[in-house]
Parts: sequence; structure tokens; C-alpha cells
Amino acid sequence: MAGGNNVARMSPRQRMINLMYIVLTAMLALNVSSDVLNGFSLVQEGLHRTNSNMTLRNEVQFRYLASLYEQNPTKAAAWYEQGVQLHDRSNLLYNRIDSLKVLIARKADGPKGDYNKIINQDDLEAASTTMLNPMTENGRKLREEIEAYRKFVLPLITDPDKRKAVAEMLSLKVTPPPGTVGPVTWENRMFDNMPVVAAITLLTKLQNDVRQAESEAMGNLISSVDMGDIRVNELNAYVIPKSNMIIRGGKYSANIVLAAIDTTQRPTIYVGGTKLNNRDGLYEFVPGGTGTHEFSGYIEVMRADGSIDKRPFKSSYTVVEPMATISPTMMNVIYAGIDNPISISVPGVPMSAVQATMSNGTLTRSGDGWTARATAVGQEATISVSAQLEGRTQSVGSMTFRIRKLPDPDPFIPVGGTHYKGTPRRITKAQLMAAEGIGAAVDDGLLNISYTVLSFNTTFFDSMGNAIPEVSNGARFSERQREQFKRMKPGKSFFISNIKAKGPDGITRDISPMEVGLN
Repeated sequence: MAGGNNVARMSPRQRMINLMYIVLTAMLALNVSSDVLNGFSLVQEGLHRTNSNMTLRNEVQFRYLASLYEQNPTKAAAWYEQGVQLHDRSNLLYNRIDSLKVLIARKADGPKGDYNKIINQDDLEAASTTMLNPMTENGRKLREEIEAYRKFVLPLITDPDKRKAVAEMLSLKVTPPPGTVGPVTWENRMFDNMPVVAAITLLTKLQNDVRQAESEAMGNLISSVDMGDIRVNELNAYVIPKSNMIIRGGKYSANIVLAAIDTTQRPTIYVGGTKLNNRDGLYEFVPGGTGTHEFSGYIEVMRADGSIDKRPFKSSYTVVEPMATISPTMMNVIYAGIDNPISISVPGVPMSAVQATMSNGTLTRSGDGWTARATAVGQEATISVSAQLEGRTQSVGSMTFRIRKLPDPDPFIPVGGTHYKGTPRRITKAQLMAAEGIGAAVDDGLLNISYTVLSFNTTFFDSMGNAIPEVSNGARFSERQREQFKRMKPGKSFFISNIKAKGPDGITRDISPMEVGLN
């Protein structure tokens, strides 16, 4: 929309059309794909199911540790006391995260909101309001609780590789998004402007991390008890996946183990009726289609009397489509003739492994960001993204943008650090005399682009109503124009017209005139 007198001369219909365009532009910029939201729902369901299995498994482990303590308190007391602390602190943190999920769901869907059945999945305010409210500081408190739990649980894991894995799993280090100045807190990176379904999924994944850490620590406490003095009276088979979220084309990796197993003999593992030829129980394969899938099998172990004990197991995993995030920094379009900043990222993939190309223009990497430059006005530009996954290049997404010509600028007179764009506002004669000339720019809040004024005319009217035109070659007022300024009296006006300006795209255009009124 042009500023100044142009707005005053617009019809109500034209003003409404312009307003609708601005609202539509904002809606397009904020639009979140329903496919992405549905993908998060699938992941949330898979993680929730895994958390239920992990909770049950950890309860079994804790009861087993308690039975060892009952049989021989002297040998198992120290480990049992640590197990009680681990069990209580893990449940406390798990339930704390669950309560935050409830708060976010109710903020999005009302008092009866259920985080397992989110209605307003694309709500961008519920998570931020709940987690980043300066009054409650739920995000900061959760970060501190996780850090405290991390410091507590790591010393309980003696195996260096497992301890390192748990440390990385519970790490709260975040990478600031491209273009961010200064450090970014974990809570802001996780929940600021985050759709409800994504925030709930992130918290569910955090619960999964807590259960995984509890399982590793509890297993270590059990193995620390002298099994030669205490009889094992319960055996159960478990599947421990390294990750339940897999990008299609990636690798599924899980350990299938028997709790409290005698290290002097290895169990025999069968998956889907086929024997697993791995003594350590490592089960790996490349999944096929997306969605949640299940697999099952059994473990055979020899009892003390020589008989075979068979223990069944079942687990599931979720495969999601590769997702790339492509967003224009300025608007939902690409302007021809200028550099358009573009942000591109692929969740779970480092920036160095991400590549992108663009049709009808050029796309260049600039640090962690990208710059798009297009020339074909009126056509479309498609940005295609690929990433290095499991040692091979795979397409992970694309997005199509419209290529538009830069909008015409508005003329202005620099006055006291501001842009005077004409009536109905008025300026003093002193302000007019202090100005060196005129400028032109697009400064509508979305773009901030300066143009070079090549020439313009001024038109004054004498006391008889006769027009007195003056011409300026360039952006500065001529001496003859300044002489006319000196003769003007308060309350009078003059016109600046025939303004020619060149933009950064190299196009010279005629822009709207402006009326200058004196106080």
C-alpha cells in the first residue's frame, strides 16, 4: 500500500482488498503442513507406547532388586537404597513432565484437553505460554530439574560407553537458530513458537530419555549385586532400541536382552522365527514404509537343571518421512533482483550434511543460512533439499515460491530522523529548509529497501493561482526550488511529482507524487 495522500484517495473497496492481502500473506507465512502435524501425532503415539513398556520394564527391574534385598539385605542394602532413590526421582521427574503436557493440552483445547488427542495441533501459543511464562518459569524449572537428575543418574552407571550415551541423551545443549544473536536457552529453543503437537512430542521424548536412563542405572545396580550369593528367581526378555524414531531410509538398531542373565552362558535369540546370529543381542535392519510397526520373538536360556526356559518379547518402532524446514526470512515470496535470506534445516541432520538447489535463480550458502536470488518475475522458484543419511544422499523435501517484482517505493523528505510522506501531516518551514532533498524507500514492515531518486519536479502556486514548476536532476533540491521555499507562507502547500527512482533490481520506475504542506 502506498503511503501519504495515496491512502486518502483510495476507495473503501481498495483499502479492504489491500488489508485482506496483508492478512492472507501473514496466514501463508504461518501455515503449518497438516502432514507434518500428523507425522508428529504418529511419533507421539509410538513414543507413548514405548514409554508404557519402559515404565513396566523398570518396575520389574526395581521389584527384582527389592527381592534381592529381601533375600540378602547385607549384600544388597547399598544397591537397594540407591535403587529406591533412582526409582523415586525418575518417577518424580516423569510425572512432572506429564503434568506439563496436561497444562499445554488444556491451554490449547480447554479444561478437558487431552494430550493424547490434541484438537488444535497447530496452536503456536499454548506451549510458549505454559513453558516460557515469566511468572511460572516452567521451562527454566524443568531444565534445572533435568540437569539435577542428569548429575544424579550418571554416577550410577559404571560402563563408560553407556554413561556417555546417557549423558548425551540428557544433554540440554542447544544450537541457536540461524540469524540469532546471542545465546539461546534450552526452553526457548524447544518451546518458543512451537506447535502444540510438536511440544507434546518433545516432552514425551524427554520422558522416554528419563526411562532409558533409569533402565541403564537400575540394570547397573542389579549387576553390582553378587549374584553368586543371591538366587535369581525371575527372568524377562526386553527389547532396548537405540531410537524409536527413524527417518525412512535410516537404520533401526536395538539390543534384545534377558534381564539378570548369567554371563557364563549366552541366551539364544529368535526374531520372527529366525535365529539372531549375534552373541550380544544386537538387532539391526533397514525399515520399509512409514508408520508404526511391531516385531516379536523369544529368548531361550538354559536353567540350572539343564532344561530350557523360553521367554517371549515384543516391541515396536515408528518410521517417519524425512522432513526439511524451508522458510523465507522476509516473506512467503522471493523478490527478483535482490538477495532473499532463506533458512533451511533438516531435523536431526547437521547443517554440513544438508544441500539445496533452486530453479529459476541461484541459491548460495551463507554460514548456516542461504541466500536466494531470482530474476524470472511472474514465475515460480522451487528449492529442493537433500541430505547425507547413512552414507548416501537422499531427497528430504522441497518448497515452491512465487517470484515477484519489488514493489514501488514511497517518496519522503527526511525530517529529524523520520520520513515525512506528505499531507495530511504538515511540517514547519524550518524543517523544509533544513532538508537537502527527497528519498524513496519501501519500508512497510516486511521489506526495508532504499531506492535512488534520479529526478523530480516541484509545482508551486502564486497568489494568482498560477503554477510555477521547477525541475531537479537528482535527489537534492535545486537552488530555484529553495528560493520558492523561502517565499512560502505558513499554511501553503506545493507538490512533488514526476519522481523517477531506481531500485536495487536496476529498474527505473515512476512513483507516486506527494503533497507537502507547511504548518
